[in-house]
Amino acid sequence: MRGWDEIDVVFVTGDAYVDHPSLATAILGRMLEANGFRIGIVAQPEWHSCEAWKTFRRPKLFFAVSAGNMDSMVNHYTANKKVRNDDAYSPGGRIGMRPDRATSAYCQRAREAYKGVPIIAGGVEASLRRLAHYDYWSDTVKRSILLDSKADLVVFGMGESAIVEIARRLSAGETIRDLRNMRGVAYATGARETPPSGNDVVVLPSYEQVKTDKSKFAEATRRIHLETNPYNARTLVQWHDRQAVVCNPPRLPESQQAMDFFYDLPYTRKPHPGYTKPIPAYEVIKHSVTIMRGCFGGCTFCSITAHQGRIIQSRSKESIVREVAALGRDKDLKGIISDIGGPTANMYEMRCTRRDIEAICRRLSCLHPRICPLLRTDHGPLVEVMKEARRQKGVRKVFVASGIRMDLAQLSREYIEELTAHHVGGHLKVAPEHTDRETLRVMKKPDIESFLQFAEQFRDASETAGKQQFLVPYFISGHPGSDTNAMIDLAVFLRQTGYRPEQVQDFIPAPMDIAACMYHTGLDPMTMKPVYVAKHLRERKVHRALMQFFKPENYFLVRQALTKAGRQDLIGEDPDCLIRSKPPEAAIEARRRGARSAAPSQGHVDSKPRPPGQGARRRQRHRSTVGYRPRRRGAKGHNTRSGS
Repeated sequence: MRGWDEIDVVFVTGDAYVDHPSLATAILGRMLEANGFRIGIVAQPEWHSCEAWKTFRRPKLFFAVSAGNMDSMVNHYTANKKVRNDDAYSPGGRIGMRPDRATSAYCQRAREAYKGVPIIAGGVEASLRRLAHYDYWSDTVKRSILLDSKADLVVFGMGESAIVEIARRLSAGETIRDLRNMRGVAYATGARETPPSGNDVVVLPSYEQVKTDKSKFAEATRRIHLETNPYNARTLVQWHDRQAVVCNPPRLPESQQAMDFFYDLPYTRKPHPGYTKPIPAYEVIKHSVTIMRGCFGGCTFCSITAHQGRIIQSRSKESIVREVAALGRDKDLKGIISDIGGPTANMYEMRCTRRDIEAICRRLSCLHPRICPLLRTDHGPLVEVMKEARRQKGVRKVFVASGIRMDLAQLSREYIEELTAHHVGGHLKVAPEHTDRETLRVMKKPDIESFLQFAEQFRDASETAGKQQFLVPYFISGHPGSDTNAMIDLAVFLRQTGYRPEQVQDFIPAPMDIAACMYHTGLDPMTMKPVYVAKHLRERKVHRALMQFFKPENYFLVRQALTKAGRQDLIGEDPDCLIRSKPPEAAIEARRRGARSAAPSQGHVDSKPRPPGQGARRRQRHRSTVGYRPRRRGAKGHNTRSGS
């Protein structure tokens, strides 16, 4: 239809294609299109052959490969390493639409399809696995994704300006090796090449060292995270046998003009018309507006800072209002904007007030252990954006659904009043995460008193606005630093405050996160001091049950934990007790159901003697099918597929 005889760049992504600025393939594709390049997109290809990679024939410049908006292993598996029942980024929530470790599989198929075409890997999975990293699902330290995927470059972080630079330079006749001087890229040297050296280079402990020595792994993690400020970050080099993986400094923050350009591009804001079923993630974000990116909170369990950076990059008020006004004219909107925010809702236009200090700062969080006095915390520009957004024709309500950083919000009474009066739909999600002081310290989160103070301010402001509104706090189970006694204290807090979390966020050690290092090594990499880690599945189940002590099916686990911890004072009829002294009938019935499901089937008895070793072979065959095998026979709930 476009009259093209060839494609410049072919994107391969593990997500369904949605032309919305909240999703990476859309914004990167539109950026290249705006700069005159011809783009083809292969979404969720059948990966068992390379035929889908030939859809647009040989790309003139390169393949751009991404696992999607999430790490594929996080996308596939729960914290208990069980296969998830749905995939929010696939039509109909269907699972089995991408492989495990999708970036590597996609890069290998691209190489098979057309030898000699440069392969650029990007996205969250590639970014967080660019150096040797701990992989929770295999419980091993894995090599850089560059070596396993055979990609020529990994673009880490946000890639709009990087991908345009790559396309322009390759189009101008430069080679893939010429691109190694770019910021925000990582590459692997050949066995006979010499990596960079000098005062602006940090040599990390090698892959062989971090794989066998946990203290070396912690040391490498500390050095990596201290080199994340783009104004003073140095090049990182990590040897993998005879090859070196080189990670250049991050790209500089985008200007406000550049941010406006990214988000003002002509998105349709709709899924590809070929899809017949709704895409769950799209249903959540289709009427949302991104106003900024980045986060300076530095939470150790979060990958946002590692991927988007800690320096806030904000759009102008004019650009945001233009998008809101366009949504107001959308007949499908019905006057409701679901979210106006970003990784954090209330960091808009906040930044260090001293650029000379910002240029040398290596602090990982601007908020912990206390808010930096040099941080601009003025909520005024954000309040103006919120007011202007809801004034637009066709817009009846503008909600704030992104996370609120409560310690920041408390610094602006005007913001809390504006938020509660106009931008909360009855419930506001917040994330105190825990009550234990030591656990919060290793998380780099404020003490629980900060949450209690915010809750009081929120309640008062809601009453002043004449509204009955509630906070929905999120807490994490199984995070490093939290033992059973800490979880009991959290359960007591929930009992006293009346919060009953229906959903529990189980800690998942994501690659490159500081908390993942703690989980693997038992050390805080910033201090090298020991950290308690709940690793066994049984203990993690107990911790989860304590957060939902009020559920009958958790009664016996909670009772056992309280008895073992010597907290029988929390068992009884007193209103302050967590559970009653006698189990409810529902708890007994739940235990009976569990016992029946765990018992061996009585419907058939094999009277034939088994040959020696047959039982072991059967057990081995059973073990080999555990995990994500979307094409295996008899995989209940695991969809098979044919075609791309």
